[in-house]
Amino acid sequence: MNSRFWLDGIDGIISGGISIEDFSRVSKSDKTVSKAIIQELVSNDIGKFDGTTVEFGEGDKLRAAIMALSKGILVDDVAKHLDWKDFEGLAARILDDHNFATIRNLILTNPRMEIDIVGIRLGIAVLIDCKHWKKMSSSALRGIVDKQIERTKHYVSKTKGAIAAPVIVTLYQDKVSFVDKVPIVPIHQLGDFLDEFFGNLENIETIRKETQ
Repeated sequence: MNSRFWLDGIDGIISGGISIEDFSRVSKSDKTVSKAIIQELVSNDIGKFDGTTVEFGEGDKLRAAIMALSKGILVDDVAKHLDWKDFEGLAARILDDHNFATIRNLILTNPRMEIDIVGIRLGIAVLIDCKHWKKMSSSALRGIVDKQIERTKHYVSKTKGAIAAPVIVTLYQDKVSFVDKVPIVPIHQLGDFLDEFFGNLENIETIRKETQ
């Protein structure tokens, strides 16, 4: 399946049920091609197909995008077919799958700050800032990390007994890296990162309310 088919297929992934006809219309491909795209997606556990209607869930669109990247399609091309909700939806789903209680788009006040995703397990919160597709210079990345540390400190100050770790999740990274012990995690490795999270806490920045 060539790159155009994969990109067309990403456009056709809409949460809920969609017929081949509607998939074809949205993805701007004929019905034969649409059925082939759907079958390829389903064979990779993206969606469920009963022969006439395909059911997609939250996160399926970005999972298809990650698969497209694995096939060598350029990130810039894939990114045009995604929005921030797709990215955050998959990150939240991965946290759910790893038994984290999740909160999306948490608003803190005085001062006002928004945290993309909070995942809580075993008394420790993972505060995620999703960077959807922009490549970042070292200086820009450090600024993003500093802002997430500030959000984390603010969350801890507002949440009784909280212990929290700031994390940046991105589409572009090839592997997990760290800036001042703050993890920069590619979305396709988020599950592995969460599997190892509690075993690696000594290497990860964690923030708790200072005792008086």
